[in-house]
Amino acid sequence: MTGPTTRTGDPERDTLDKAAHENFPVAPFFLPRDWRNDLMAVYGFARLVDDIGDGDLAPGGTDARLLGVPADRAGDRLVLLDAFEADLRRVFDGTPRHPLLRRLQPTVRRRSLTPEPFLGLIAANRQDQVVSRYETYDDLLAYCELSANPVGRLVLAVTGTSSPERVRRSDAICTALQIVEHLQDVAEDFGRDRIYLPAEDMKRFHVQEADLATAGASASLRALVAYEAQRALDLLNEGAPLVGSVTGRLRLLLAGFVAGGRAAVHAIAAAQYDVLPGPPRPGKLRLLREVGVTLRGKG
Repeated sequence: MTGPTTRTGDPERDTLDKAAHENFPVAPFFLPRDWRNDLMAVYGFARLVDDIGDGDLAPGGTDARLLGVPADRAGDRLVLLDAFEADLRRVFDGTPRHPLLRRLQPTVRRRSLTPEPFLGLIAANRQDQVVSRYETYDDLLAYCELSANPVGRLVLAVTGTSSPERVRRSDAICTALQIVEHLQDVAEDFGRDRIYLPAEDMKRFHVQEADLATAGASASLRALVAYEAQRALDLLNEGAPLVGSVTGRLRLLLAGFVAGGRAAVHAIAAAQYDVLPGPPRPGKLRLLREVGVTLRGKG
């Protein structure tokens, strides 16, 4: 989820401006300029594919026209995702149509990126069009493998630091961040007829779907959110050694990812696990504190 942005009419700028509203740092100032440029290119892809999947494209069908989708199909998310995938493939072999994908092409070539993580993000958004409930926690983890983990793998690839162990730690962090975002956005997702709380856990905590439509969370729903938040925190802690495995400015960036997740979990707890009035957001001081804790290898 991202906060509101002022639309400029430029689809590339409108998408990239959403980076300021994410739970985690996308391309902070302290990174080398070439890393920042490449990470923003990757972010532009990831943000746009999510906007397509969520039906959040700017009015007027500009993105659809850029992708070659006829006006009468511009509201069909699966058609848009198919067109977006076709344009992604042109990134690797041709000239893409959409400016965000043209921006991505030099990054792909410079960093020798492969199509797989990008295709995973598209597959996750296709899944969102046909799957709106998850029966088990393992089902949700499989979804996160598509919807979240590719982002961390791309960060490692862009910075030239990928290894099997780092990928494993990164996957834990990214899955945790996705779960935290789902917890923050329970009400918003339910408004889209999506529930990312595993059905088996809802049953265990005696939570009904109707409980997600109320103004405030019941005691049962708060207990469920607390349970899922602890799962996310455990994953963050599992992935946190990734931070100590790298050096320099990349270490600070990865600490920001972990700290952002930990601070968000703290904000959810501070709201007494009542996420229905709106997404609990951490303050900057809490975030800075968590960065320090993560850099010291604690937490």
